[in-house]
Amino acid sequence: MQKRKRSATLVAERKPARIKYLRVQNYRALRDVEFKELKPLTVLLGPNGSGKSTVFDVFAFLSECFESGLRRAWDRRGRAKELKTRGATEPIVIEIKYQEPDFPLITYHLAVDERKGSPIVVEEWLQWRRGSRGRPFRFLDYKEGIGSAVSGTKPGAEEKRVETALKSPDFVAVNALGQFAEHPRVATLREFITGWYVSYLSVEDTRGQPEVGPQEHLSRTGDNLANVIQFLAEQHPDRLESIFEELRSKVPRVERVLAEAMPDGRLLLAIKDAPFDNPVLARFASDGTLKMMAYLVLLHDPSPPPFIGVEEPENFLHPRLLQGLAEECRGAAERGQLLITTHSPFFINALRPEELRVLYRDEEGYTRARMASEIRGVPEFMREGALLGHLWLEGHFGVGDPLVDRGGPSRQSEGGS
Repeated sequence: MQKRKRSATLVAERKPARIKYLRVQNYRALRDVEFKELKPLTVLLGPNGSGKSTVFDVFAFLSECFESGLRRAWDRRGRAKELKTRGATEPIVIEIKYQEPDFPLITYHLAVDERKGSPIVVEEWLQWRRGSRGRPFRFLDYKEGIGSAVSGTKPGAEEKRVETALKSPDFVAVNALGQFAEHPRVATLREFITGWYVSYLSVEDTRGQPEVGPQEHLSRTGDNLANVIQFLAEQHPDRLESIFEELRSKVPRVERVLAEAMPDGRLLLAIKDAPFDNPVLARFASDGTLKMMAYLVLLHDPSPPPFIGVEEPENFLHPRLLQGLAEECRGAAERGQLLITTHSPFFINALRPEELRVLYRDEEGYTRARMASEIRGVPEFMREGALLGHLWLEGHFGVGDPLVDRGGPSRQSEGGS
């Protein structure tokens, strides 16, 4: 289960950091792509092979670098041979701009490559501009495990810069230094990234019978769904009841989901539906019911992750449920940030144009992205009452359609960027 150190009280008092910008270079099909003005809810749309899952994996890769180390995250993805853009000689670069409440925008830059079969952190830095006209100040700067950082709550040129060598060039400096109290800004970024929830929910995993014991947060596969329901029943019964109300509004006849301890020490998940007296065991319940329950548990977490990534939530769900699920996601985005990939026009119908990015491959085969609000005609249609999903199906986007997308935006989609 993914661990988070923040208490519910702390989360209630402090809003999470927000990612405002992402740039990726040399990561598979992402030769050089950037996402500006990211919203609390950002949805990626595009045909198969357009790069949606690759963008999603960038967040998973960065999260794994902090949780289990660069080497493991690198090896799991096939090393440079499979991870780097074909023909690229430069390192992979991931750059995010994020903002903590009451602090200036901070840029985090991580460049990684491979040397003799082993990954190395070529360059890693953190910088911000403390005044509206000040020059960017780099308060963490490392290359291949050698570098320095400035301590303090608001590090600046007047503070002391301390050089600290890392044990190995494959160590991520933010992850290492972020464990020390004298680097609060670095520590906050480390806490932020290690708290991400990049989901690979599996319906089959939710059917399992884990050992008895309450657990606060849903795992990435959902295999501890019964444990989280047990936790909510014991510690947050009102929150669990609100989840059941949402579930009942979306899945006919479902009354509640039960997590019952068995004599052998396992936890049995069952679904009580009206008008029957005996609940249905999770292993016999519908895929859609379990998937929706898992999403509601995730989105209504009393101590939510600061960032949630979900791939194709439409799988196993009835199309008419997707607009409501999108609205649930927007509600959850008030307490955290969400990134979602989808192929569903029903889900897209609930979105605002600034929340949707359309991905496509250019003539050279690399991923490009356009905000729906920048596509010519889309804002005007929506002001007249049109829905994004319908506009997409009717071909108004000009990109992101596998039947017409042949390597770039059409004239119809050209507009400001």
